[in-house]
Amino acid sequence: MNIPVVNLQALLSLAFFVAALFIARAVANIYRGTWPGGQWIVFYLRTLLGFLLAGAAILAYCSFAGVDVISRYL
Repeated sequence: MNIPVVNLQALLSLAFFVAALFIARAVANIYRGTWPGGQWIVFYLRTLLGFLLAGAAILAYCSFAGVDVISRYL
């Protein structure tokens, strides 16, 4: 299988976005008190959410532009 790297970037971007949706749901459940956790867990998860959304946005933009950032910087 010879899959272009730009398509793998788009797939990884989609995976980051889905993970961000899961983290956002977890933050909402912890904040409401449905799930156990405290202030620091919410802070950590919101920080992780920011990194996941930034990674998803950058990978999506680069994949639409046709720029290969995975093999260039790894």
